[in-house]
Amino acid sequence: MNFAQNPNFYLRLAGVAYLANIALGLFGETVVRGTLVVAGDAAATAANIANSPGLWRAGIGGDLLMQLLDIPLIVLFYLLLKPVHHGLAITATLFNIVQTSVLAVNKLALVAPLLLLAPAAQAAMPAELLAQLTAFWVKMHSHGFGIGLIFFGVTCIIRGYLIVKSEFLPAFLGYLLIAAGVCYISNSFLLLLAPHIAGLFFPWILLPCLVGELAITLWFLCCGLKTKAWQAKLNSPLVQGQVAAVLAK
Repeated sequence: MNFAQNPNFYLRLAGVAYLANIALGLFGETVVRGTLVVAGDAAATAANIANSPGLWRAGIGGDLLMQLLDIPLIVLFYLLLKPVHHGLAITATLFNIVQTSVLAVNKLALVAPLLLLAPAAQAAMPAELLAQLTAFWVKMHSHGFGIGLIFFGVTCIIRGYLIVKSEFLPAFLGYLLIAAGVCYISNSFLLLLAPHIAGLFFPWILLPCLVGELAITLWFLCCGLKTKAWQAKLNSPLVQGQVAAVLAK
């Protein structure tokens, strides 16, 4: 069975993967880092990580599983949206690949505190220095995460536009995804360029992101797409011409 024969079967698989990503993301940000990282207190953060290394490692593992699940999602979104506009579907795919790559490499910043708080490092360096270095790497991860989400924000905007134009998925899902993309980009640039302002909007600025992505996920799981409309677009001369033009380059 391939995607073109039964797209809704694969969309439901995508919905499961997307729902798992949302759950893993909430686990990492709220249960792990939200519990162990104490804002403005490097010593308390270092002590929390040192006392709960298993939970910290679980957060890293969950984040990496998210990046692994991103790969089939990237492929499925491309197959879903290429009948609308092949070039834009590829563009969204490339932005998503950059985002996933950045976030995967960014996990090294979360490994650093485990190495710093290992017995060998604690015996070689003062506790205050270890705490400051730990806080530094936690902050680096936060900024790396923000950089990755800039690329994902662009991905969401392009995919949202394609969904609005698709005719085989409801337009409101596309508008929700566009809003999510705008919020991702806005939050990241505020974090990087005006951190004193970013704190005023966080975490509420990310609420549209959760709503938009959860809506897409639930629609994939429960409703799917209009198969005949999707296949009609896939087989249209315009789409075939777009595919041929891209392959010819």
